[in-house]
Amino acid sequence: MPKKYIVTDGELVLELEAAEEGGYTVTAPYIKGLVTEADTLEEAFEMAKDAMTALAESRENSRVAKSIVIK
Repeated sequence: MPKKYIVTDGELVLELEAAEEGGYTVTAPYIKGLVTEADTLEEAFEMAKDAMTALAESRENSRVAKSIVIK
């Protein structure tokens, strides 16, 4: 069973799971849909913040698209 770690930088809580090929699979228990990969703890936070931005943009685009009425 892969090792899992819960880590925080004081602002963001991440779950890191050791990947068989090395590095970590990174998720955020309080941010639905956030999944990324990283080789180090520092990179995990950088990648998670990038993924948060992408998720927010995707959700905003989806919300806007749903508000458009096609006649």
